[in-house]
Amino acid sequence: MEHRLYNGECCLKAKGCCRCANKLNNYDYLSDIAESEQVTDYVEVQFKNTRKGYYLNSSKIPLEKGDVVAVETSPGHDIGMVTMTGKLVLLQMAKARLRPDAEIRRIYRKAKPTDIEKYEEAKAKEHKTMIRSRKIAEDLGLRMKIGDVEYQGDGNKAIFYYIADERVDFRQLIKNLAEAFRVRIEMKQIGARQEAARIGGIGPCGRELCCSGWITGFVSVSTSAARLQDITLNPQKLAGQCAKLKCCLNYEVDAYMEAQRNFPARGIQLETTDHVYYHFKTDVFKNQITYSTDKNFAANTVTITAERAFAVIGMNKKGHKPKSLSNDNEQQVYPKEYQDVLEENVNRFDSAMKRKTRKHRQDNGNQNHKKTRERK
Repeated sequence: MEHRLYNGECCLKAKGCCRCANKLNNYDYLSDIAESEQVTDYVEVQFKNTRKGYYLNSSKIPLEKGDVVAVETSPGHDIGMVTMTGKLVLLQMAKARLRPDAEIRRIYRKAKPTDIEKYEEAKAKEHKTMIRSRKIAEDLGLRMKIGDVEYQGDGNKAIFYYIADERVDFRQLIKNLAEAFRVRIEMKQIGARQEAARIGGIGPCGRELCCSGWITGFVSVSTSAARLQDITLNPQKLAGQCAKLKCCLNYEVDAYMEAQRNFPARGIQLETTDHVYYHFKTDVFKNQITYSTDKNFAANTVTITAERAFAVIGMNKKGHKPKSLSNDNEQQVYPKEYQDVLEENVNRFDSAMKRKTRKHRQDNGNQNHKKTRERK
């Protein structure tokens, strides 16, 4: 009898990996090459969609993607699902920076019906265990939050994931948890972003959180990324559901840094005969810069192109000051074609409406005149 684990999205195919939303899945682009399956006995196994490991198939068990297997752990065994076989496993192991002398655990067998039953029973206890463990930690006065609990496949071990702002002495907590649940206890500290990735949710953009959808490595995010993109420094809008700065602030930073090379430095002041202008904001998409006569807020703002800003800077270096920042020849900020098209459309609709109204009046007048003649 063949057993499959439902991962909440879709099942893994025998050849290749389906493109489901699980961030731990990788597309096996070597699945169509028959020779790649016999290159190695290492297999990638995934557990509960949150972690995965690499194991040795020393018994030469014929395995395919999606098979449920029992793997070696300390102590006992764990239940996982095969997500990758063949040559690509070696490339993934090199990407994970596994050392050649690292201990690789073995695959025992394909999961039996009794293994699946124990796995389902252990998984069903995870939520109740988490709620009770939070109460135990609160009674001990520990400043920590247990965010998730993961049972081992045989039910003999439980991993408690927690977050804490400071160092926590949980030695007494481990004793109380072991007495309450009669399992081996392992504590793992995670960050706020890792907790949000495990819990999941919907972001303000209306899509699934990036951390739970596809991000596997978290990079530090600073407010300089928001300043570089001229985003208002509003903590409520810049913070994600993890109460940290949003990871998406880093997505377009490189593009903005590349575009900033075509603009003058923000610290350069532009001088005219009347005022001294300071940088206010930059619109990299329109190739425009807005300057203000005050450093802290918008006052007498003037929007010019980057070419005009470089020209004024060159004039200031030579000791000359223009009468105004805006070029006398540049009277319009937007392209003339845009204004002409808009004006043409408005006039066209107005003239059409006038012709239609005039024709309607003439038709009514002719009909009235005809009726009057018939009566006479």
